Amino acid sequence: MPKEKRMTLEEYYEFRKSTDGLWEYIDGAVYMTPSPSTQHQRISMRLSAQLFSLLQGTSCEVFTAPFDVELQSEAMEDTKVVIPDISVICDKAGLGEQRYVGIPTLIVEIVSPSNQAHDLVTKLNVYMQYGVREYWIVNPLLNTIFVYLLNEEGYYIQTTAVKDTGIASSSVIEGFTVLAESCFG
Repeated sequence: MPKEKRMTLEEYYEFRKSTDGLWEYIDGAVYMTPSPSTQHQRISMRLSAQLFSLLQGTSCEVFTAPFDVELQSEAMEDTKVVIPDISVICDKAGLGEQRYVGIPTLIVEIVSPSNQAHDLVTKLNVYMQYGVREYWIVNPLLNTIFVYLLNEEGYYIQTTAVKDTGIASSSVIEGFTVLAESCFG
């Protein structure tokens, strides 16, 4: 987006008041989030239900879209607003009525045909830069699950890649494992 077309964070929040739809804010640009497909919703519900059950009685909580995550970090000078499909929040200090301000522990994005590059490139880099410890990309178009873990140098390393069959496991949420066949079935 050309510099003269970019918005400030304040302009973004004003824009959201005057329009319908789900909008994310990254580097001054505004991105529309597509409505989820039936398959997308099924996958989201399966994973969310599993996380909800697993996290009961712990300090972590699961949130599903639409829920704003205002990414803020001392290491980064600007703020980004994203609407992850699933967020696991363990540091609840930034949890408000309308949004979470801070860095989720784990984020899951479920790829849609219209937003593949956004989830696979843009958001992967944003989440890595802000320090999201684990990022899952679930792609129902290809029946794949990719899991990325933040290493000590602040870069994502891929810990899991499954297609059609196999198990994806979290390194940050103990007991969170997903059988690909049941995820996409």
